[in-house]
Amino acid sequence: MAFAESAAIVFAIGLLGIVATYRQPRDLKPRFMFVLTVSSWFIIAVLSSLPFYLSDNGISITDALFEGTSGITTTGATVLTGLDTMDRDLLLWRSILQWIGGIGIIGMFVAVLPFLRVGGMRLFATESSEWTDKALPRMKTLSRGLLLVYVIFSVLAVTTYWLSGMTLFDAFNHGLTSIATGGFSTSDSSMGKFDSDLILLQGALFMMIGSMPFFLFVREMHGQRGVLWRDQQVRLFLTILLVVPALLTLHRWHVSVEEFDPIHGYVATLFNVTSVVTTTGYASEDYSAWGPLAFVLFFFLMFVGGCSGSTAGGMKIFRFQLSLIVLREQLMRLLHPRAVLTRNYNGRAVSDEIISSMIAYSFIFLLCLLLLTVALAALQLDFITSISGALTALTNVGPGLGAIIGPAGTFTSLPDAAKWILSVGMLMGRLEILSVVIVLSPAFWRS
Repeated sequence: MAFAESAAIVFAIGLLGIVATYRQPRDLKPRFMFVLTVSSWFIIAVLSSLPFYLSDNGISITDALFEGTSGITTTGATVLTGLDTMDRDLLLWRSILQWIGGIGIIGMFVAVLPFLRVGGMRLFATESSEWTDKALPRMKTLSRGLLLVYVIFSVLAVTTYWLSGMTLFDAFNHGLTSIATGGFSTSDSSMGKFDSDLILLQGALFMMIGSMPFFLFVREMHGQRGVLWRDQQVRLFLTILLVVPALLTLHRWHVSVEEFDPIHGYVATLFNVTSVVTTTGYASEDYSAWGPLAFVLFFFLMFVGGCSGSTAGGMKIFRFQLSLIVLREQLMRLLHPRAVLTRNYNGRAVSDEIISSMIAYSFIFLLCLLLLTVALAALQLDFITSISGALTALTNVGPGLGAIIGPAGTFTSLPDAAKWILSVGMLMGRLEILSVVIVLSPAFWRS
């Protein structure tokens, strides 16, 4: 009944929208596309929460909105407990939300970019990374290709999990949320429920796939062999996920006072590091208890994110690479003031516009992190909970750090005001922050 009532409400709202705009001009300008994109994600988040609120599980409006927002933004933070015995329809709904949200953010930018006449709109289009995909086919072909690749990887993930020992229901849910880098699970123990190194390795693989540029998969599918592995962000992304877990495993082995299984230790470290870097949010164990180094390392890994054009959140690999390019350029100018320097990324020149966009995004990201942290601290939350909660919302990671919202906890005990703040933070992070800031700026509404 909860889903029937939700469907009726959404149908009525949709019908009202159609009637209200019937025979209205549909020549959408870039300014209107900003409003459409931002407002649609906020509206979808609200409508996604209806089945949670209307179910007979006693979920409050605040918790329902938080869960729906976390699902559609593929954040993975949850306020629900007792997942192992919860109604399966709600568990399935959570996974479907994340699967839709994963492809939704890519599809939205593919559909919006032509209307924006990309050029001076880098602030809006940064996540699409369209400035590296000029060789792609026409938009319809690209859209079909993105959906096809997404579905193929999803089916592959579900089948692989199922053949590795998961029940079909668990395999289906985790297959959807792995490719979407969402992190919702069917158990309070998350991936710790499945005591299998094989499943953890498979999970790490599918999270990596979900965090790679999907338009490069489409180009591979259309005969452009090797473009995925020649991409600089993919190479750095994979390097991080191979080197960091190996070094952290060696450290854990070195400081361990108990018997340490290096193989299982590496698999668990690889899985949890991949989960945080890709902003998925799964956990196989409480990695915040691995010691001070792991605690600090996981905090900074939450900033990284996946590749541009993927389902992952975070600041994205390419922004760090562009920052290094700018740093190198400044150092060279100090040594050789008259030198003529060029900025190249993936074999293409990087314009000042893109650099300006990257700097603006980095600044507004840190500013929002500060404001959200202060707002949460004002609600009497401790420093670790406040800053990691704000960070995990803006980067769409999922679990934070500490005893309350860490990998072994949930967001259930947070005050309602904190959940509303974090819900807004999740939506801002999913929309690359700047899109929301532009729509909220007074200058946007003047002319």
